[in-house]
Amino acid sequence: MQSPFSRSPVVRMGAMWLWLCLALIVGDPCARLMGSGTGVTARPNILWLVTEDNSASFVGGYGNPLARTPVFDALAREGILYERAYSTSAVCAPTRASLITGMYAPSLGTQHMRSRVPMPAGLAYFPSYLRTAGYFTSNRSKTDYNAEVLPGTWDRNGADAHWRQRQPGQPFFSIFNFTASHESSLHRRLPLKTDPARVRVPAYLPDTAEVRADLAQYLDRVTEADRLIGEVLAQLEADGLTGDTIVFYYSDHGGVLPRSKRFLYENGTHVPLVIRFPTKFQHLAPGTPGSRNRELVNWVDLAPTVLSLAEVPVPLHFQGRALAGAQRGVAPEHTFQFRDRMDERIDLSRAVTDGRWRYIRHYRPELPTMQHVEYLWKMASMQDWARLQGEGKLNAVQSAGFGPKAAEELFDCESDPDNVRNLAADPAGRPVLDRMRMELRVHLLRTRDTGFLPEPMLREMSAGGSPREVLEEESVYPLERVLQMLDRLQVGAGVNVEEWRGWLSDRHPAIRYWAAMNAERVPGAGVSDLETVLSGETDSVRLAAGWACLRMGQAKVGWPVLEAGLGAELSAELRLEALNHLTMLEPIPVGMRPVIEGVASGQVKQGEDYPARAAQYLLGREWLKGP
Repeated sequence: MQSPFSRSPVVRMGAMWLWLCLALIVGDPCARLMGSGTGVTARPNILWLVTEDNSASFVGGYGNPLARTPVFDALAREGILYERAYSTSAVCAPTRASLITGMYAPSLGTQHMRSRVPMPAGLAYFPSYLRTAGYFTSNRSKTDYNAEVLPGTWDRNGADAHWRQRQPGQPFFSIFNFTASHESSLHRRLPLKTDPARVRVPAYLPDTAEVRADLAQYLDRVTEADRLIGEVLAQLEADGLTGDTIVFYYSDHGGVLPRSKRFLYENGTHVPLVIRFPTKFQHLAPGTPGSRNRELVNWVDLAPTVLSLAEVPVPLHFQGRALAGAQRGVAPEHTFQFRDRMDERIDLSRAVTDGRWRYIRHYRPELPTMQHVEYLWKMASMQDWARLQGEGKLNAVQSAGFGPKAAEELFDCESDPDNVRNLAADPAGRPVLDRMRMELRVHLLRTRDTGFLPEPMLREMSAGGSPREVLEEESVYPLERVLQMLDRLQVGAGVNVEEWRGWLSDRHPAIRYWAAMNAERVPGAGVSDLETVLSGETDSVRLAAGWACLRMGQAKVGWPVLEAGLGAELSAELRLEALNHLTMLEPIPVGMRPVIEGVASGQVKQGEDYPARAAQYLLGREWLKGP
């Protein structure tokens, strides 16, 4: 199947096609958009008010009696509150990549935190379609799209961007981002307004003073973000634009306490959303003022929704559906989320929910849920949780996140909102499990999820170009074979050693990689079987084989392979992969310390040099002395 971004009629003539569609739908686009010159637009202004790291459970209307969000609550009384809205991921940059493109980030190869891979030729961020149609677009001020800001996206982008910079009578699409509730707001203790004694501690966290204080402080920070949003709405009112503007108020993803942000559980992905339609545009709304909508919503839906409201044709490559307007789509029965590399920690999980049931498939089940992430560990509650784990003072539910995880998890979110009772092995839940498995498989294949290539391999195969364009064909990227293989190895009846050896010699490196990564799951597999993939240049397959040798007790074979993976001449992605293997294999021979110190000496900045962060963590761990 040819990539939709390589079809020359759309790529080379996109603007002409868009204007032709507009002319057919609404007549003269300029006259339609600019209105009568009185300052009142013929089509709505659209305003996005975005808080950060905020789960639905911290916002009024979703059941928390301690939530203080009067601005959100007022909008909900005047608009539509969405009860089942979900982010595509549980961390910012990959989610924003999905928001700005209308596509799931793994479909584009932009799923790893701050990976900054190129976009496909011909792809445009959705605000550019609005600009072409005559809208003024502004963004204050966060982009963080996991890729470069494409030309033509914004008329104004930065700390001073505002709808007030548009031409008279010009309709606008404006985003205002609010960082008051960001994770970093819990990196130091602030005076508390919420009483810590009254907060509800999730079942997976220990009930300690630090955990309660972080929960209370976060409720305070959400209240502050809500107040700042109210200031922007006051400006809208002062400009006489409230009656002409459709307002969205939502969070980029969930959070922010441990095991919420970055994780595919309800607290990490179930997010607040309210949309207010003024009276003159009520005909575009899917419900009446003050109503609650239970349709499934995913953040890939927001781009097509905005275009639909603005009467701009929704591009065919979008993977969401319009929630409102003339192009409103049918609500799905399931929606999806993804988890890949989070800062310096590699992982691979996918999730599907129908609003009640949540199924999570972990393709790296040997990894603990709570891998050490330097930024996450700045929170007092996370430090407290990890300390108690080290002291052996947690109950079974609280300590579960620090060990290997099940390959499959299934939760009933109505009876278990904290997602701590895994029903995947319960025979009574088998029909739901089978349904969710199938839905996830169809989604991964339909979107051509690129996450099943380790990041160094993804970049190498893309050769500096867009993964979406390069990996579209099954012959180039055998995704269906990889998925079948992983299910056989991890949740099926298993495989015999001869079949596994065939995978180790497969022509495609992704097959060889996953065969090596799962070697210890195969009865009869031995280190001698890995010899062919242990030779040659250092790559993801060789590192996986070295890691497998160590897990199968062959230290003399494995350690040199992983040490070679830290070479300064190798890519940052490959060195990070080696460091992640080492983190799972502590203690490390003291003889490797100098090379790890060399990696750790890198300049660590926000969003930069993840290998240095991973290496610095290892320097503080236990070392294996002697030969």
